[in-house]
Amino acid sequence: MELIRRPSPGPQGDCVVTIGSFDGIHLGHRALIERLLWHARRLALPAMLLTFEPLPREFLQPDDPPARLTNLRERWRLLQDCGIERLYLLHFDEALRVSSSLQFMQLLAAAGVRVVVVGHDFHFGRGGEASAQWCATHAAAFGFEVDIVEAVQIDGERVSSGRVRDAVGTADFARARRLLGRPYGMRGRVRSGNRLGRTLGFPTANIAIKRRRAPLQGVFAVRVTGIPGVERPLPGVANLGTRPMVGGGPMLLEVHLFDFDGELYGCELSVEFVCRLRDERTFESMAAMVLQMQRDAAQARRVLGAEPGVAPSVAPGAAPAAVPGVPPRGGE
Repeated sequence: MELIRRPSPGPQGDCVVTIGSFDGIHLGHRALIERLLWHARRLALPAMLLTFEPLPREFLQPDDPPARLTNLRERWRLLQDCGIERLYLLHFDEALRVSSSLQFMQLLAAAGVRVVVVGHDFHFGRGGEASAQWCATHAAAFGFEVDIVEAVQIDGERVSSGRVRDAVGTADFARARRLLGRPYGMRGRVRSGNRLGRTLGFPTANIAIKRRRAPLQGVFAVRVTGIPGVERPLPGVANLGTRPMVGGGPMLLEVHLFDFDGELYGCELSVEFVCRLRDERTFESMAAMVLQMQRDAAQARRVLGAEPGVAPSVAPGAAPAAVPGVPPRGGE
């Protein structure tokens, strides 16, 4: 998949395109991509996905941005193997915000677009002035056609990024999985830290989440993939937060893998959130914090069926069993 970052799409040759924020790459987005690929096969043209960075609402609401389900790297990884040949990353700035619907149509025509695939609720242009239907009505004048894809329903619920955010934010990971078509997780490279966890008996793989606002926070039972030489997911416990006990800082995902002793710096890991255990909080002492970390690890082991010497009883992606002392959240 080719990544295009130019300020405006210059001549690329004819193509078909789908447009949107694509935060989360949920089943509604997958329906758009499937329709896009159908047109690409029909016309023997490359398939291009046009998305934005930052996301429009992040630019429009800088003081109160929406929680971000997927950062740019995560979107890239999720799209890599879906058959799209070009990922066009359009920088969302003031010039794009004030551009008219006609200017946006001209931009698409200049990119050699033959078919535009959009969702039923797609809006574009200054202030979202133009709807998907407006685009379809005026597309012929710009030399392309518009295909509008209706909403995807799962168990009577319309799939949307907002509903996925709600599910993830309330730790209803079973609902999030239904809407996404996969478990919810985060992905990133392990970076060096201050090694405090190692001195406390809980070495962690530290991953910067690279988003202005996370959709969830707290302590979680997790499964981790991407570990070199290890094919199956490994169980662990993770803290996603600002680490108030060590002075605070940017949001960081800290993952402790059970029964693992290896070097992970520089590895790109995927962390699946299985069950929320508690909120992040401060403690009266480091000793009190370590005691709680031990309790968290024990609870996470029971959730994941990963107690020492016990074969895992929860298959990847399955709902976890109830854990004594862990309040149910979001239907789990």
